[in-house]
Amino acid sequence: MESCWVSCLTCLLFLVSVLVGFEAVPISVDKTKVKLAEEQVKEPPQSVDTGLHYDRYLREVIDFLEKDQHFREKLHNTDMEDIKQGKLAKELDFVSHHVRTKLDELKRQEVSRLRALIKAKQDIEGGKDMMMDHQALLKQFEYLNHNNPHTFEVEDLDRLIKSATNDLENYDKERHEEFKRYEMMKEHERREHLKTLDEDGRKKEEEHHEELKKKHADHPKVNHPGSQDQLKEVWEEADGLDPEDFDPKTFFSLHDTNGDGYFDEQELESLFTKELEKVYDPANEEDDMVEMEEERLRMREHVMNEVDTNKDRLVSLDEFLIATKKKEFLEPESWETLEQNQAYTEEEMREFEEHLAREEKDLNQKTLDLQKQKEELERQQEQLNAQKLELQQAVEHMARLKTQNAEPPAEHKGEQIYL
Repeated sequence: MESCWVSCLTCLLFLVSVLVGFEAVPISVDKTKVKLAEEQVKEPPQSVDTGLHYDRYLREVIDFLEKDQHFREKLHNTDMEDIKQGKLAKELDFVSHHVRTKLDELKRQEVSRLRALIKAKQDIEGGKDMMMDHQALLKQFEYLNHNNPHTFEVEDLDRLIKSATNDLENYDKERHEEFKRYEMMKEHERREHLKTLDEDGRKKEEEHHEELKKKHADHPKVNHPGSQDQLKEVWEEADGLDPEDFDPKTFFSLHDTNGDGYFDEQELESLFTKELEKVYDPANEEDDMVEMEEERLRMREHVMNEVDTNKDRLVSLDEFLIATKKKEFLEPESWETLEQNQAYTEEEMREFEEHLAREEKDLNQKTLDLQKQKEELERQQEQLNAQKLELQQAVEHMARLKTQNAEPPAEHKGEQIYL
């Protein structure tokens, strides 16, 4: 549980970026050299989607809390230990009535949204008569107190902080696993394609594949993410400044795009664009843009692990300046890109293909079962049609008999009866 509090509220990727109370660190720079960068700092920060299914609710809660002056001041002045003890969440009791009323409304809307989602899921999976896994459904409410669906309380803020922190910590792991599956599926499809070719075709395809791999690996040296060489390159090529004048404090201010005094994950990832462009070009057949984004994620994670000493998923100016004095910053090791680090092992690939084979077998069996059911239904329909035809014929026959019985005998037609 403590690990969740270590990241706490500030780990939410956008939280500090929406707090306009923080001021950028004052620095002395040549205004003529960094005019464009200064203009960029003044631009309002863009909203960041965390990828969480309750992202909108999370952002709206933070936005309204930020409007309360008391809460803003407490957030600025609360240290990590107090946040770990839940003192920040308790400050909710002191926010203005207007903000509390709005938070109550937001919670009621979110509860209604979740209830609608659960109902829709129930309808899709079998309707009202189907047994539901209520515990699994209630898990969706972990970030709010579902026992009180009407008002936003201290427990709700406490749950929201912990849930978002925990979910964001697991988000990168899930993305890595998703990327691994992507790479294995790509290789599986390549192998399956080879099976459809004759010997000459397979040979040509394998040669083409190896050629593409060599072309992709033939790129300029990639600087170690977060190293002096890498940042100097950004300083020179992106900022248009003299590398001899490189200053870490100035660099930080230039690339703290929302001016909140921290590098968040998005700001860090933007620093690696120049390095990624050395390896990936969307116009090249051999370069996979999904792999480029995974490389960007790897770089960001590496820098965070090295620089983010308090593990709040943000890099403060102090943390950044301390990192620039380390040997790893001045004399970094070479950076190994994705082509040098295969995302999966051969054992994992084997298990993956076995899993796909089982899925295909199950799918084929279900297809066969459905075909048999279809044939049985068609047979039953034919029987019903035959019975219907027999019934119609019987009705018609009965109608003819009735008509015949109602008519007088032919020999009596035209005769008159005299009394």
